[in-house]
Amino acid sequence: MIRVRVLGRGIEREIEWRKGMTIADVLREVGFNTESAIARINGRVVLEDERVEDGTEVEVIPVVSGG
Repeated sequence: MIRVRVLGRGIEREIEWRKGMTIADVLREVGFNTESAIARINGRVVLEDERVEDGTEVEVIPVVSGG
């Protein structure tokens, strides 16, 4: 399982891990894409193509934009 926390939204979910899963896959599972959120693992910002291991905790930081 992958534990996902969306910061500032109060969302915490566990999603099922799949072999070859990437950060982009995790973001999609919780309703984001790589342009609308940034992901961190252990406090380190990670790229969308980084693979995720079973048991990983991912923090999702929604991107705020506007004028």
